[in-house]
Amino acid sequence: MACEAVECPHPDPPLYGQLHYENAQYNSTVNYTCDEGYFLTGASSAVCLVDGTWSAPEPQCKPISCGPAPIPQFGMIIYNKIIRVNNIIYGTTGTYKCRPPFALFGKETAECTATGQWTETPQCKEVRCPPPENIENGYKDEPSQNLDFGYDAIIRYGCNGNYVLDGTQIVCQKNGQWSQKPSCKAPCSIDIKRGRILYKGKKLWIEDLKPNNVSHGEFVSVYCMDADRNCGYEALTQCLDGNLQIPTCFEEPSAALYSMKSGSLPSEIQQC
Repeated sequence: MACEAVECPHPDPPLYGQLHYENAQYNSTVNYTCDEGYFLTGASSAVCLVDGTWSAPEPQCKPISCGPAPIPQFGMIIYNKIIRVNNIIYGTTGTYKCRPPFALFGKETAECTATGQWTETPQCKEVRCPPPENIENGYKDEPSQNLDFGYDAIIRYGCNGNYVLDGTQIVCQKNGQWSQKPSCKAPCSIDIKRGRILYKGKKLWIEDLKPNNVSHGEFVSVYCMDADRNCGYEALTQCLDGNLQIPTCFEEPSAALYSMKSGSLPSEIQQC
């Protein structure tokens, strides 16, 4: 006759958990733990009994859940996935938003943590901006009704005449100040009396540009002479808020040359 050690079936780890044991023989102990965000239901340990069974069935690891996220007054939360209100599990996140003129102060995103609690809830505080100022050479595009200059309010601007708007609008920010105002940029005149230009893809004699101005941001080319190669070439310049610099290579012809021998100008001869 021989004596053999009693041995229990080797246990399996629970889903979303682990087990810890040295062997499955009589009087051995197995310990169960769960992954972060899960809690154990059932016995956390079991002992191998003399009849070859474990003293407790294998436990389960179930996800930790939080209740609905706290909602600040005048605010709301948008969860990152479809949820059941009574089963918001660990790792679920949500994004807070406030109803204007209330602005969000604190973290925009909340998370259901491994403790079953939500991270810190932000606040919705009322924010108002002062009446917006006008801009030089422009106007505010305000609706006819009374405006409430609260958080996230938008004021749009326009420019007078042939001024060009740089930017479009201002927004009431959470610090109670408006965002940077746009500005109206001035047009430019082309300060040459005689010569040809390239503007919007067309070659024009300067006297045919009526009126003599181009808008802020637009490009114009004058024609310069490459004496070494005896050819003409375009020299580009840009209108920047009323200032258009004529390239230094440009030489304005005399009145006589312009009227009697215009075909010899850099704009009319072979281009480099």
